[in-house]
Parts: sequence; C-alpha cells; structure tokens
Amino acid sequence: MSSNEVRTERIGSTLLITIDRPQARNAVNAAVAAGLAEALDLLEADPGLRAGVLTGADGSFSAGMDLKAALQGESPEIPGRGFGGLTEAELSKPLIAAVEGWAMGGGFELALACDLIVAAEDAKFGLPEVKRGLIAAGGGVIRLPKRIPHHLAMEFLLTGEPISAQRAGRLGLANRVVPSGEAAAVALQLAEQVATNAPLALALVKKIVRAADGVPDAQAFATQRTEMPALMKSADVREGMQAFAERRAPQWTGE
Repeated sequence: MSSNEVRTERIGSTLLITIDRPQARNAVNAAVAAGLAEALDLLEADPGLRAGVLTGADGSFSAGMDLKAALQGESPEIPGRGFGGLTEAELSKPLIAAVEGWAMGGGFELALACDLIVAAEDAKFGLPEVKRGLIAAGGGVIRLPKRIPHHLAMEFLLTGEPISAQRAGRLGLANRVVPSGEAAAVALQLAEQVATNAPLALALVKKIVRAADGVPDAQAFATQRTEMPALMKSADVREGMQAFAERRAPQWTGE
C-alpha cells in the first residue's frame, strides 16, 4: 500500500510504515489517520507479515495532531481505534516505533502505543498539550504514568516540556538509543529478531499483557488459563517442541 501521507514497504516479514508529511513534520490529520489504519489492517491481515515498524519521513517521527487541520474540523481519530488509528487499536502483531527527531504530543502517543521503541540519539519526546489548553488524550495521560514513576510522569504531563532520547532510555521509555539516522534500521533488526518466534505465542503475550493491565493477579491468571488450552493444542507448539528435540530452527505456520 502507498498513499501521499502514509507509505508501506514490505521488508522480509516486517511491514515498514512511514508517515510521509515532512512539510508538516509528519503531523497527523484525517488522511494520515486513515492511512495508518489501512496500513495496520494490512499488517494484521497478511499471515506472511510477523511484525511492523512505524516511523516518520525525513528525520522526524511526528509532531502530533495537525492543529491547523483540527481548526478546520478534521479529526485525527478513527472511531474505535483512537488517535492516528492506533492509540486504541488492539493489534495482535508486534509493532515497533523507530523515532528520529521529534515525537511530540500525539507523535509521542503513537510511540507509546507501540510495543517497543527505538530512539535516535537526537530524538525528543514530549506531551505539550497543556500549553495549548488540551490534555494528552491519545493515551499520554493514561499510558505514561504506567511506564515511568508517577511523579516524573506528572512533571512531563503538567509542564509539557520535552525530554531527550538519553533520558527516555534511562527511564525505560526507549528499548534502544542509537546513532542519528539508524532508528529504522535497528528497529527492523529488532523486528526480525521478534519475528523468529511463534506468531501465536507473540499474539497471546500481547493479549495477556493487555488483560493483566490494572487487574488483580488472580484475574489475570484466570484469563491466561482460558487462553492457554488453544495455544497448547496448536501445531506451532508441537513444531516448537519437535524442532528443539531435533536441534533445528522451527518452521512456524501460525496454526
């Protein structure tokens, strides 16, 4: 798939998704949201794709919501899927953010909605919505306090000031901090590493992590118990065990 605002490229078993509005620092308008939703649908529907990488064109991840478009009545949200068609979506496949330059406001929220984040050393992250009379309603005020200590999250949310990639790495917000210009390449390598694992198991990891969020352990274990029988009966589990016994790489079918 390719459009004026969002480009996709298949690289092995990974779908590289690029927000392509460099003239607007890859800000998200209605067209970008629709393009991202379409790209994510492609990732989910194609059994040959095992993971996705989300990035922005020309050295910038995303400046967030396109305020000019919003003033004209455009919505950067997709019903049921949230800001950019991503922040409330429940994807079964791993998605990695490759952040170069600025990930501000909704751009940071898109990254927070991903499973892993690779940040270039010159990247900046911030939630400046309060400076515009808004709040980080695309997941920022919900997700950030779960990812870092409460008082630090409140500092970023209440001041709206950005932080460096190095600080994001120290706080655990970024999985990797890499030289400028290499975020997408490293994210693709990480996606390839993830994709060597069983797709049904990866999907169930994501499902259980979501189910365990904010609930007592007993409830999370109960959900896990209901999901495990189907996984244990899958062809991939048998293949994983047999491959181990035969000392060879497993051949996953996703069944």
